[in-house]
Amino acid sequence: MKKLIILLAVACYFTSCVESLDDYNIDQKNAAEAPPATLFTNATKELADILTTPNVNLNNFRLYVQYWSTTTYLQEPRYDLTSRTIPEALWETLYRDVLADLKEARRLTLEDEFLDPDVKNNQLAQIKLMEVYSWFILVSTFGNIPYSQALDIETPLPVYDDAATVHDDLFKRLDTALSLITPEVEGFEEGDLLYEGDMESWAKFGNSLKLKMGMLLADVDNDRASTVVSEAAPNVFTSNADNALFPYISAPPNNNPVSANMNPLYSSRQDFIIAGTFTDKLNELNDPRRPFYATPVNGEYKGGRYGYLNEYDAFSHVTERQIDPTFPGVFLDYSEIEFLLAEAVERGFISGSAATHYENGIEASILYWGGSQADVNAYLAQPSVAYNTAPGAYKEKIGVQTWLALYNRGWSAWTAWRRLDYPALLPPMGDGAPAGLAIPVRYIYPINEQTLNPAQREAAASAIGGDEATTKLFWDVN
Repeated sequence: MKKLIILLAVACYFTSCVESLDDYNIDQKNAAEAPPATLFTNATKELADILTTPNVNLNNFRLYVQYWSTTTYLQEPRYDLTSRTIPEALWETLYRDVLADLKEARRLTLEDEFLDPDVKNNQLAQIKLMEVYSWFILVSTFGNIPYSQALDIETPLPVYDDAATVHDDLFKRLDTALSLITPEVEGFEEGDLLYEGDMESWAKFGNSLKLKMGMLLADVDNDRASTVVSEAAPNVFTSNADNALFPYISAPPNNNPVSANMNPLYSSRQDFIIAGTFTDKLNELNDPRRPFYATPVNGEYKGGRYGYLNEYDAFSHVTERQIDPTFPGVFLDYSEIEFLLAEAVERGFISGSAATHYENGIEASILYWGGSQADVNAYLAQPSVAYNTAPGAYKEKIGVQTWLALYNRGWSAWTAWRRLDYPALLPPMGDGAPAGLAIPVRYIYPINEQTLNPAQREAAASAIGGDEATTKLFWDVN
């Protein structure tokens, strides 16, 4: 009896310390709130993953720009966007896994009263720049999107904002982010896998992104594009050392998504080969990047027929470098920036030599992939490559070389192709391919939006001219 009384007394003592039954629901082993740096890292990785993965359920941009073709499935290179939830995958990843985490990271950073003000501003700048990049992808892929009311738990049915208005507001957000940067002070360090807190690099990244966004307007708003580009151009990337690279590691799940889908260590699938559209151009130009882009077949680089079934062993595949688990993902690189600057000179937005920027872009790409300076010099010496003698006007010269340099960066290549209309890519035609195929110039809205937010989605579809993959976005006027 005495033992029972003692046990009851102890139980009453401990029970009296609990003020609410909710206290029993506290997880003692896991953090209740993630720190801003962790949220920033996770958002950056999720964004890198969705841009890098070749998984046909998630990302088919390499197919749209005809870098790759398929061996088994025809839906994706024939532009079926409904058999799989492809638009939904990009949409949900950016809203739920990227932008939501960045929003929370921004809130927690703002509320930190003990953080040095300059460090806080730098961290906010990093967050805002990644937010702008993410919104830029959404608005440049879908058109009108939920923006002003998005990510608000109190607004479950957000309106879709006008794409041009969103794009313009992103410039304001980007300029605000750049104004917060103090280069001499760190930002996120351990949480920043791109530049390890180096804010001078982040300033270059922000201005390079501004240049890219500004050039998107070149055909639809020349004056606005000229202003934005001339502001950004003096402060952009100046070498491959500035490239915004996401550093994957060898251990799953943090290995490069290409390796996760194509490296025999992780997958036995043989779904992709290099497309003949791509290898034909590489061969035509004696491109020194061929051994870095594709494997040889009997001593030659041979691509499969785009949009048709192909035998895996009969054609070139991606290289060991691309399926290396540690091969980095790329957000922006110096080569792309130089091609944009070449175009900006041609359009009169900035002064300088278009040929020099064009040559710099080619050189940067060849050297990044592993070629030598001798390779660069020999390639540029060809009349079919040299700026003054390469075929076509500036859009064709720059468009073709941008396409060749952006290999493995499907979304950026697709966006450059939509804007410049070069190279002249054609959809599969004849031999059983459905009639009337057209390469998508936008993603259709996720099918589940017809159920989750039907009225706003319908209004958006009507406003842009129809929710079709062939509906051109506001900046795509040529």
